[in-house]
Amino acid sequence: MCLAVPGKITEIYTLNTLRMAKIDFGGVIREVCLEALPEAKTGDYAIVHAGFALNLLSEEEARETLDALREIGEIEAELGLEDEEISSKGL
Repeated sequence: MCLAVPGKITEIYTLNTLRMAKIDFGGVIREVCLEALPEAKTGDYAIVHAGFALNLLSEEEARETLDALREIGEIEAELGLEDEEISSKGL
């Protein structure tokens, strides 16, 4: 399963004619393509998948999504499930 994860846009710039951004995912900064979101600006939150920003969302929506992802990780840890077990069980 692939997830799109929300992050905060901290910087916008052009690289080889592409609109790019640095996005903060809770302290982890990644370079992301912003071509699909011409309206995005510094301080916005974006959903990112495979290095591409796909959609903008509010700070509240971003926090709710991140909280849900953290809960999933905690549940998996509590159940002692390894990545292979999770995949084989369709979780």
